[in-house]
Amino acid sequence: MTVLIDPPAWPAHGTLFSHLVSDASLAELHAFAASIGVSPRAFDLDHYDVAAERYDVAVAAGAVPVGGRELARRLGASGLRVPGRARSAAKADALLARWDALLPGARDVGVELVERWHEPHRVYHGPEHLVHALDSLALLEGRPPGVPDAAPSVGVARGAASATGASGGATAVTGATPGVTQLALWFHDAVHDGEAGRDEERSAELADARLASHLGAREVEEVVRLVLVTTDHAPAEDDGPGALVSDADLAVLGSAPDRYARYARQVRAEYAHVPDDTFRAGRAAVLRGLLAGGALFRTPQGATLWEDRARANLTAELTTLDARA
Repeated sequence: MTVLIDPPAWPAHGTLFSHLVSDASLAELHAFAASIGVSPRAFDLDHYDVAAERYDVAVAAGAVPVGGRELARRLGASGLRVPGRARSAAKADALLARWDALLPGARDVGVELVERWHEPHRVYHGPEHLVHALDSLALLEGRPPGVPDAAPSVGVARGAASATGASGGATAVTGATPGVTQLALWFHDAVHDGEAGRDEERSAELADARLASHLGAREVEEVVRLVLVTTDHAPAEDDGPGALVSDADLAVLGSAPDRYARYARQVRAEYAHVPDDTFRAGRAAVLRGLLAGGALFRTPQGATLWEDRARANLTAELTTLDARA
């Protein structure tokens, strides 16, 4: 890992600021910033804002001075960069406002969730992923992205949100309960320790504990069930809400090639502690499993929007990994 810093040239609060970044690991960036006395509040999703009077301190501690363009290039190549268009929506205040609109009166739960989504070890499974999943869900449910529905209504039933299965494994969604599906996405990676399966179980347990005093028992049970759907993304054919949550979680696979490439870099950065050969083998196995597992997207909307592009993206990444092996 290399910590990089550009010259103090950004004015704010009566002084100039530098950007402090890592080219590999947010966790090590946080540790470095703490070691030179930079407040955690100075962190802005992919960099620290460092006041001019601490520039020499950072360089003396090992930060490599580079120009602004070089810093931006290295940050982009690392997979850690959060683009400007995604930055504002992923900030804590914006996420909390979104949570408050979804479940009024549960601010304490929202604060905890936002803190969890901003944990320093997360790269892909961070606030940008949460925003992308919620906006993808809105697209599937016919809502404007960024505009949550009210809290879920009483009487959630699994069969009430599905109709006749469509061809290719897609489920025709007719009446899902948007609040419940959104809550499931808020909780689906709330616990992220890098333990596949167990992370989803712990996230579901967290949803059960935190929502019990805010929703009815049936609604809590449905949120918990939908969180667990993201373990294997294999909802039953008649599970409309599960299909929505699964598709929204996987929507990044069908993104534009440049966005997918950044997602792949983010995943690698999240597992920076894993040796290259081990990571390539594991990642290639995951990609082959996805490609061989039938339809990736279970709703007709998701299949139309993302299936073909997702398969092209996965195949291209697998080809690159095999070439490097």
